Amino acid sequence: MMWMAGSVGRPATRALLHLICAYYLIFSRQARRAIRPYLIRALGRPIGWRDLYRQYHCFASTLLDRVYLLVGQGSRFDIEIRGLDVLKERLARGHGCLLLGSHLGSFEIVRAIGLTQGDVEIKVLMHEQHTPVIRDLFRDLNPEVADAVIPTGSPNTMLRVKECLDRGGVVGILADRLVKQDQATPCKFFGELARFPAGTMWLASILKVPVILFFGLYRGGSRYEVHFELFAEEITIDRRHRDREIQLWTQRYADRLEHYCRLAADNWFNFYDFWEEQR
Repeated sequence: MMWMAGSVGRPATRALLHLICAYYLIFSRQARRAIRPYLIRALGRPIGWRDLYRQYHCFASTLLDRVYLLVGQGSRFDIEIRGLDVLKERLARGHGCLLLGSHLGSFEIVRAIGLTQGDVEIKVLMHEQHTPVIRDLFRDLNPEVADAVIPTGSPNTMLRVKECLDRGGVVGILADRLVKQDQATPCKFFGELARFPAGTMWLASILKVPVILFFGLYRGGSRYEVHFELFAEEITIDRRHRDREIQLWTQRYADRLEHYCRLAADNWFNFYDFWEEQR
């Protein structure tokens, strides 16, 4: 697909996505069963094959577009940006910002925006051990982007994050996927309890920088709709009530994620049963 994207262009490569998505729709039974409860909740109605196919196709489309975004061809996309002043105002003051994203839409689109905003330094915290294919893709397409990834769990992770923020840069985190089951906090999500990572809000409280939500929604074709939203000027957590306050902050994040999921239900790319752990 990378070769096709670079050799024959995006329109021809996009045509192949229909065959690929049809294959996975038919044979990926476990993922198909897992995303069904989410789509029913997000759409508020019974769903059919067309809804499932749309979910697969949106995911495949953003993966393909990631190839072009990684090599600096963001100008080929029609990107509508809402709330960017929230981020620009704080960066103009010399404040580094923590950017909370999710597996809703495309996080990679933020790089295309960053390239047009005065070379803002952007780093991304990533669990590389769980995404070796993505890590290798970054290195093949754009070594500079690969260098911007800060792997979690390494001895110098916090140091690299702090250095970027002190330079007035942006550090992005996807805050909706749990990696370690014992580091979770329960939150209401579409009316039922789900487990969200607890460490994100604790990290934000330690860093003491503005926290901004980011959602890059794919709207079909070459169109993206990017939303920035101030989450907190600074997250403060009392150690005496750590678990309760982390849960409250995480619930606020889950509420906003649910809001944007309802705006673009076919954009949430968690192909597993998000509520399973609570049953």
